[in-house]
Amino acid sequence: MDWSRLPDILAVGLLALAFASVARQNYTRSSGIWLTGWLVILLHFAAFLFLPAPRMWGQAASFIGITSLAWAGLLFMWAAVPYRQEKSTRWMLRVLFASNAIAIGALQVGNSAWAMRCAAILLGVGPLAVALGFMRRFRHRLRWSVVILYLGLAIFILAMQRRPDGADLALNAILFTVYWGCTVHFWFMYRRATAGAFITISGFLLWALVFVVAPLMAAYFPAVHVESEVWNLPKFVVGIGMILLLLEEQIEHNKHLALHDVLTGLPNRRLFQDRLSLTLERARRTGTRAALLVLDLDRFKQVNDTMGHHVGDLLLQHVAKLFRGRVRRSDTVARTGGDEFSVILDGPTHAAEALHVGRTLQELLKDPMVLEDRQVTIGASFGMAVFPDDAADMEALCIMSDLRMYENKRRAELIRDGGLNEETGFGNASARQGAGRIELQ
Repeated sequence: MDWSRLPDILAVGLLALAFASVARQNYTRSSGIWLTGWLVILLHFAAFLFLPAPRMWGQAASFIGITSLAWAGLLFMWAAVPYRQEKSTRWMLRVLFASNAIAIGALQVGNSAWAMRCAAILLGVGPLAVALGFMRRFRHRLRWSVVILYLGLAIFILAMQRRPDGADLALNAILFTVYWGCTVHFWFMYRRATAGAFITISGFLLWALVFVVAPLMAAYFPAVHVESEVWNLPKFVVGIGMILLLLEEQIEHNKHLALHDVLTGLPNRRLFQDRLSLTLERARRTGTRAALLVLDLDRFKQVNDTMGHHVGDLLLQHVAKLFRGRVRRSDTVARTGGDEFSVILDGPTHAAEALHVGRTLQELLKDPMVLEDRQVTIGASFGMAVFPDDAADMEALCIMSDLRMYENKRRAELIRDGGLNEETGFGNASARQGAGRIELQ
């Protein structure tokens, strides 16, 4: 056994343990695949312990070690695929697993032209067949980058088939292709200016270049001895980068939770106040108007009491989705209370336009909603205030819109109960629109 590999096994094992600890706090599908990849890297080092074993056992250890190194890279590459749920992507992964393993096995059997041609055909034709087979259903430039990479690999292997060291060069080329693919995929997935993204992408690039630089140094500078730990450094760089990526994502997630409603994903009151302040400051600076709408769901408590809080949560999520889909991107829809939503109409606006938006949102709630196989029809009341016509600052604007909303809600209840005749004017028009009802079936 080659006990010199033991420190690498311990180092990768500790790195995988640290990675698992961080991933456990922020588990995602990608982090689970990353962890599996590091366990396969651990298998790679463990297999290389048995390289000095005689004949068949040494060959088996070499095959397992090189194949596990390639498979780990394929797992990392797959984790960075944005369309991973696509059926054809799973087929591509299976084909790459099989073709890489068979090609590595063929190249290790002997340095023959037949083995080289077999490896080249498998590696070039397999990914191309999957891409062409699913081309009508799905296309993506990342997929074609993989196809081009493996076609280039196949051409390189065919060009090296006459060289005495052709099999070794082909094995290095396979590993270079895998980790260059990781570099491309991670660059596409994590194009952001963070330390985690930079370190991980740089680590994969260095990892890929190891399989180019090492053969070149062996060919042109045979007297220069480089310790094996140096060639393993990119692995640890990638591991550290991935841990940083997980920590960065956890920080971003915590920031999102601090500023957004957990149930609906809408901005919460804190973010709503920040955006309203910025909107009013911009309107004051440019001399334009901005409007604030406050919408309160009618008889939401009855949904919770009659059908349960779970259905009430589904109702809030559905309402949030409806509202968010009917306002401009520059506007803000926020959940500012239990069953209260606020809408900031940014940019040049006026009272008639804001009133139209409020009535449009009310109309959305007149259609029945199916929740837990039950049909629910619910209305809403809204209040509106325009800056600077109705109020000159944020606090006064919020108070005015709340007062108008509660006034319209009271009018709507009186109209629904027959205790008040409908009249003309903004308040009564809003009351008529807000006279919603709830039907539970």
